[in-house]
Amino acid sequence: MNPFLRLLEQPRANPALGTFVMSGSPLVAEALGCQGFDWCVLDMEHGTLDLAGVLAMLQAVSSTSMLPMVRIPALDAVTVKRVLDVGATTLLVPYVEDARQAREVVAALRYPPHGIRGVAGNTRATRFGTLPDALRTADSRCAAFVQIESLRGVDNLDGILAVEGLAGVFVGPADLSASMGLLGQAQHPDVLALVDSIARRCRDAGRLVGTLVGSRADLHGPERASFDFVAIGSDLGLLQRAARAELRPVGGAPVASGGGY
Repeated sequence: MNPFLRLLEQPRANPALGTFVMSGSPLVAEALGCQGFDWCVLDMEHGTLDLAGVLAMLQAVSSTSMLPMVRIPALDAVTVKRVLDVGATTLLVPYVEDARQAREVVAALRYPPHGIRGVAGNTRATRFGTLPDALRTADSRCAAFVQIESLRGVDNLDGILAVEGLAGVFVGPADLSASMGLLGQAQHPDVLALVDSIARRCRDAGRLVGTLVGSRADLHGPERASFDFVAIGSDLGLLQRAARAELRPVGGAPVASGGGY
């Protein structure tokens, strides 16, 4: 079974907590994994990672209990194949807006006859040909979540949720706010209300759902606490927040922030 799905199956009072790794640093990723995060996103979309970087990051976090999810730059079957071959088992695919795209995600994840993933036996994913039944069990070991981050994606959510083989949904509040004409206002009440409504629809459909918040303090109210998995900012955001706190004058006003996660 996929390790990330196994994590989310465990009974818990609160969402599984993770963070985005934007720095591209294997050392930072490994250090975060030693702090107790359940999972992380290794980010190829907005981060600096290429395939070699993803490999180094996967190797770094493998020494910790933090489970990696790789966000690919866009829906592309070749990228999916290559990232899976270097050992990723859980993918996050950005900007999926309809059921057709969701079906393409699932097809890229699976070997024929159930999909279109290219076959190679001597890869890190197969432990270089030593993993028993690696090709036969690959489909069950790999999972993909799609990001809902546009109003078109929200409109087509029911069709997306009905796609067989899709692990679940990740709600992207930053791009969703932009799609709503509220660029840079991910904490706007209208954005938060829409995020919560998406989560309810996912749960009603029996689908796993996650999202991103700026800090643990943003996990307030029953709707936020009922997400299956939540990312708290990013490695760079956590670093900047700690740095600002140390630079803040005693009793003075906070140092201005550029915003973001």
